[in-house]
Amino acid sequence: MKELTKAEEQIMQVLWRLGRGLVKDILDELPEPKPAYNTVSTIVRILERKGFVSYKAYGKTHEYFPVVAMNEYRREYLRSLVHRYFGNSYQELVSFFARDRNLTLSELEEIRASLAEEIAKQKGRTR
Repeated sequence: MKELTKAEEQIMQVLWRLGRGLVKDILDELPEPKPAYNTVSTIVRILERKGFVSYKAYGKTHEYFPVVAMNEYRREYLRSLVHRYFGNSYQELVSFFARDRNLTLSELEEIRASLAEEIAKQKGRTR
């Protein structure tokens, strides 16, 4: 799966949130300063060529919708990030954030609880 540029990701974030929309709808959701209508239209067509977006035509009007789910993109993006910067080690990623992100005790405890829950699920599957 291809990575998105910053502008493409911004458009996808809007489409993931809306579910579907016209270029005008996407533009309305973007923060100020808003890009030109034609810029948004061009980015949406690029996303279509990349396989992230499809559309339903109503005459000359196109309603766009995501065909790649946010979680699917998130998973692939994180996999790529871990591979490139953390030697393919999720443990290294977690350690990095625990040390360099200055996580609070509360945040660390939430992470530990999430990990404990996932460990329990996986132990239940192996029995």
